[in-house]
Amino acid sequence: MTNLAALKQECTAAVEAANDVSALEEVRVSTLGKKGRLTEVLKTLGTLPADQRKEFGAQVNVIKEEITALLEARRAVLNSAALDAKLAKEKVDITLPARAESKGAIHPISQTIEEISTIFADMGFTIAEGPDVESDFYNFTALNMPPSHPARQMQDSFYLASEPAVAGTAEQGEPLVLRTQTSPVQVRTMLSTKPPIRIIAPGRTFRCDYDQTHAPMFHQVEGLLIDESTHMGHLKGALMDFLRTFFRAPNLNVRFRPSYFPFTEPSAEVDIGCSRKNGELKIGEGSDWLEVLGCGMVHPKVLENCKIDSTQYQGFAFGMGVERLAMLKYGIPDLRTFFESDLRWLRHYGFASLDIPNLARGG
Repeated sequence: MTNLAALKQECTAAVEAANDVSALEEVRVSTLGKKGRLTEVLKTLGTLPADQRKEFGAQVNVIKEEITALLEARRAVLNSAALDAKLAKEKVDITLPARAESKGAIHPISQTIEEISTIFADMGFTIAEGPDVESDFYNFTALNMPPSHPARQMQDSFYLASEPAVAGTAEQGEPLVLRTQTSPVQVRTMLSTKPPIRIIAPGRTFRCDYDQTHAPMFHQVEGLLIDESTHMGHLKGALMDFLRTFFRAPNLNVRFRPSYFPFTEPSAEVDIGCSRKNGELKIGEGSDWLEVLGCGMVHPKVLENCKIDSTQYQGFAFGMGVERLAMLKYGIPDLRTFFESDLRWLRHYGFASLDIPNLARGG
């Protein structure tokens, strides 16, 4: 009969002597595998007298469980030691300078917003912000778009479940929507600030649309000026100066076409001169036109909805798509690439962290 005590001692010594996971696995196979030492011992049970089989089998199973527990404990120790060795070997000195290939870049959207903000800041505009999730009042009703207004059909909106907990909603439980433009920031500003007002409102906006020139999430910069004497001529002058500075084209042709927006009256679309000769778009050249933004004088109903006396105050508003301006200025052909998180694209179109917009470079 096999000396179980000696066998247990030998197996235990083999487990403790294993100095890595692969050596430990060899011990496990040689001990507990199909042809392992304990497995072979169990195969001899049939040769024992019937009265000895039960006791002998129980002893072998106890040893098997003990060896299995030793193997698991030893495996945990070896894995921990291997991890410590790997961490020590791969330790990084965080005081070292970053690798050249890991250099970051400013996204074109961030850069373009900074350029726009810099130009309008020089005109005396300040930046205002608001929430991405808006109530129906701020996004539509206050902007002269009551529930039955056909202009609501012009915007494919993302509606959310009504919740009374949203701060600043006009009425509890009214519909919530991912803002379709940054105009709600204008409403919030007019409701909280007495004229004169001069702000721009950059931010994310959301509409159900997706193709080469549209995305379900995109960025806008809207502007608002309210005082007692501003007129359409001021609006035209401000936008002409902005466009010529932004595109670095002092002689850029700018055209205002009559249009319709429910929140402005009169309203206009703004075009800039361009050339499409030989399939190449060039800003500031040729006799073609390219639409870039919309604008108009703030509708008296919008002023009254925002508690501003429309018989005393008037002003103008405008709005532009950040991605569209960036695509035109930097030759980016597809809007969808802005949001694909492709580092190769960002390395190509991105900006250095110290490439801060300023008026000396025209934005």
